[in-house]
Amino acid sequence: MQENFVFDNTGTRYSMESLRVGWESLMTSINRVISECENQILLRDSKGITEEQLNEYRGSFNHFDRDRHGLDYDQLKSCLISLGQDIRPGVEGDQEIQRIISIVDPNRIGRVTFEALVDFMTRENADADTYEQLINSFRILALGKPFITAEEIRRELPPHDAEYCMHRMSRYHDSSAPPNSYDYSSFSRSLFSQ
Repeated sequence: MQENFVFDNTGTRYSMESLRVGWESLMTSINRVISECENQILLRDSKGITEEQLNEYRGSFNHFDRDRHGLDYDQLKSCLISLGQDIRPGVEGDQEIQRIISIVDPNRIGRVTFEALVDFMTRENADADTYEQLINSFRILALGKPFITAEEIRRELPPHDAEYCMHRMSRYHDSSAPPNSYDYSSFSRSLFSQ
């Protein structure tokens, strides 16, 4: 239409210029959403979290971020509680939230971004996985058995580590287990309860 120098159309209230601006605005919005999706995928993959966890974090963050400028400290506290963080009321809880704020907002800007929340939650949840990871590692060394033998420990671990484990592991008490069998599950639990 512009090539033919038609700038007005009496059949519509929209000009070519307003349609062009609207189209460019739509394309910019689409590209922004695509970029946000790609960034979330990269963030998820780099942090080693599942898509469900990322969706849970995003849903909770969006719920409390009413003004879409990041979470203030009260919103952060509510968001963390909704995500299962144990923040007690009173002085102890205030100290915990101050510790968290120093991690997620070190410059004390007063707002916490989604990326900072994901970084914090990833670090917090990484420790929770190590107990299961240790048990799974021992299970692999024990070829799937609920106990590990002294020979397997000595074969798979350096001598110093093997002696440390055997000294601290309790014996596995089951009639089907051979002598010198150790309970790696209780050992793993005791390491992470210290």
